[in-house]
Amino acid sequence: MQIEIALPVGWAPDQYELIDSGEDFKLERFGDIVLARPDPQAIWRRHQPVSTWQAADATFRRESEDEAQAGHGAHWSAQRQLPETWPVRWRDLTLLARLTPFKHTGIFPEQSAQWDWLAQRISSAGRAVRVLNLFGYTGAATLAAARAGAQVTHVDASPKSVEWARENQAASGLEHASIRWLVDDALKFVRREARRDSRYDIVVMDPPAFGRGPKGELWKFEESLPELLDACYDILTPRPLGVLITSYSIRASSILLHTLLGDAMSRRHLHGTIVAGELALQEISTGRLLSTAIYARWEGS
Repeated sequence: MQIEIALPVGWAPDQYELIDSGEDFKLERFGDIVLARPDPQAIWRRHQPVSTWQAADATFRRESEDEAQAGHGAHWSAQRQLPETWPVRWRDLTLLARLTPFKHTGIFPEQSAQWDWLAQRISSAGRAVRVLNLFGYTGAATLAAARAGAQVTHVDASPKSVEWARENQAASGLEHASIRWLVDDALKFVRREARRDSRYDIVVMDPPAFGRGPKGELWKFEESLPELLDACYDILTPRPLGVLITSYSIRASSILLHTLLGDAMSRRHLHGTIVAGELALQEISTGRLLSTAIYARWEGS
């Protein structure tokens, strides 16, 4: 079993960097804006001085006991008036960042290693490639695949996320790329594709720990992922190029994903290589690694 740590690739320092982390927070640059956000993995001490943290353009504040009782909840606290959206560039893609009520910006820089892997598999295939991106969110993986020449189907249960992804498509100049945008439940869509005999060379998924589809369909990671994987193998082409699973669920492990993926592929007698590991960010000053997610990736031989 091969375990690896995948670090971000392709980011210019003025577009993204992890400046510091510690005491349950991380300090990051997204383009022109520096943000301080909670991160439960960063339990060590901070290295940068207090003044550096205080200079952040915005900080995501956890709700205090008084705020919770008043019904205010967690929120962003900005030092200055910030734009509703602003551009962040990765290689030749432009992604639009936003401050969301859930502390996210719509951009996950640690995923860039997977975007590169995806583009490499497509460009080296020597044939037309169809990609399915499930739980596609704001579409960075979709755009990386489309830029590499693939026909991509992007599925997410949130209409707002799909609209955001389409804004990223326009910002990146990929309006004419072969992308099909769908608001749908992942499992239901995959089963319909199997009945239609629609096949894909690569399947990418980033399932949540818990969620609901557009019609209230319930998703629970431990219960739903094995079922979804079984359905996905029914829509793979005879010579599939890859299957990628990323998870931000803290109850799972990369070993779990490796075993689950390997078991499913072996039962279908599909031969290839499985790599599992962690996605991580690296601080610019200290080199410390901050784990953000786990993944498992199968490559067809």
